[in-house]
Amino acid sequence: MILFLTSSPCDNDVPEHMHLPCCFFEKNQFVDNLKKFWKQDSNCLIIAADPYQFEMNHEMAYTFHRAFLYHGMIPNEVRILDTRNDYHAKDLVEWSDMIILAGGHVPTQMSFFEKIGLRELLKDYDGIVMGISAGSMNSAKMVYCQPELDGESLDPNFVRFFPGLSLTEYCILPHYQNVKDRMLDGKRLFEDITYMDSYGQKLYALVDGSYIFQADDKPELYGEAYLIADGQISQICQDGQILEL
Repeated sequence: MILFLTSSPCDNDVPEHMHLPCCFFEKNQFVDNLKKFWKQDSNCLIIAADPYQFEMNHEMAYTFHRAFLYHGMIPNEVRILDTRNDYHAKDLVEWSDMIILAGGHVPTQMSFFEKIGLRELLKDYDGIVMGISAGSMNSAKMVYCQPELDGESLDPNFVRFFPGLSLTEYCILPHYQNVKDRMLDGKRLFEDITYMDSYGQKLYALVDGSYIFQADDKPELYGEAYLIADGQISQICQDGQILEL
C-alpha cells in the first residue's frame, strides 16, 4: 500500500479556467510523489465521511476527477462509496486502484468504516490510499479524536481514543493553520484540551499542503508540521523539508 496522509491536498489557489474550488498542492512534492505511483486510467474510489450527504459526495467526486485531469493524471472513473452502495463495499475496494478517505466528522466517518468492515477490506490492499483530514485521522492504529463540535469536550461519554484502520502508527491533527487559535466550549482547543490529552501520546499537527508519505514501511513527513506530546508542542518540519519518521 502507498499511503498519503494529508491535512488537505486541496489548493484553493485555482487557475480561473478550471472553474473548480480546488486543485492539488504542488508544494512539498505532493503532486510529484503522487504521480510516481499513479496508473493512468486508474479507478478511484472516494469513501465518504458522511454517507448520507449525497449531494456533497457527488460534488466531491466531480471536483477530484477534474483535479486529477488538471495535473495530468487521467482516471478511468471516480466513484463514491456511501449508503447508496455500501453493500458493494468489498467489490468497490477490489475494483479501485486508488482510495480517498474523505474529510468530515471523525466519529461519523469511523462509524461508517466499521459498518462496511473497511479495516478488514484494506488489510491486503496494494493500491494508493489518500487520507484527507478525518480520513487521515481515522487511518491511525489508535485514533485521537480531537473534540470538534460544541459540547464534545464537555461530554463525559465522548470517546477521544478508539481503534482506527491501522494503516499507520501516526495520529494526525489536520488544518493546524486554521484551528490552532480556536475556542471550543469556552476553552482553548489546543492549550486546554489537546495538550492535556497528549500525555503519553504523539500527535502530529499538519497544515494544509503538508502530509505523511508511507511506502515500504519508510514513513516521511513533508512540509510544515508540529509534534504535540506530553503537554508540549514543537515544530519538527518546515515547508520544503522532508523528515524521516
